[in-house]
Order: sequence, then C-alpha cells, then structure tokens
Amino acid sequence: MKPRKIPQRRCCGCGESFPKKELIRMVRTPDGAVRMDFTGKLSVRGVYVCRSLSCFKKARKADRFARSLEIAVSEDVLNALEEEVRLSEKERADT
Repeated sequence: MKPRKIPQRRCCGCGESFPKKELIRMVRTPDGAVRMDFTGKLSVRGVYVCRSLSCFKKARKADRFARSLEIAVSEDVLNALEEEVRLSEKERADT
C-alpha cells in the first residue's frame, strides 16, 4: 500500500511550498468577507501564508491577499489577520 501524499501549498509571502497543515489559510466567503479558515476545508477562494509575521507583512505590502482573493481587503481586516498570525507565530514558538 502506498503512503498517502501530503498536500502541499505555496505561501503567498515567501513563495515556498509547505505541507498544507503548516500554513494559515485566508478565505473570501460568498458574501465578500475575508476571514481565516482554521479547518482548511471551506470550499471558497483561499490563499495561504506561513505562520511567520515576516511572510504576512511581505504579502500584505505586495497586496497579494487582494490579488489572490480577487477582492479588496480592508485595513481593519488585514490588521485583525496580522494579529492572528502574530499569535499563531508566538504559540508555535512556545511549543
């Protein structure tokens, strides 16, 4: 029996590929809201970023979230997402 293949996704900040579970997914919901998808199972348009604040900032500066999600992303939403990434990075460093 073959071992299962681990799904790979590309970080929109650094451009490197990682196992899907190691990345944070941002999604555009059908009503046009942008939020994080912690399950990774929502069937909507999404974009992945490392659990690294530097990658998030690089993607934010280059406006990659708006381009990938095909919608304008407000500063308030980006600030909230940045805080989530910051917490995730800190949580990962503590373990």
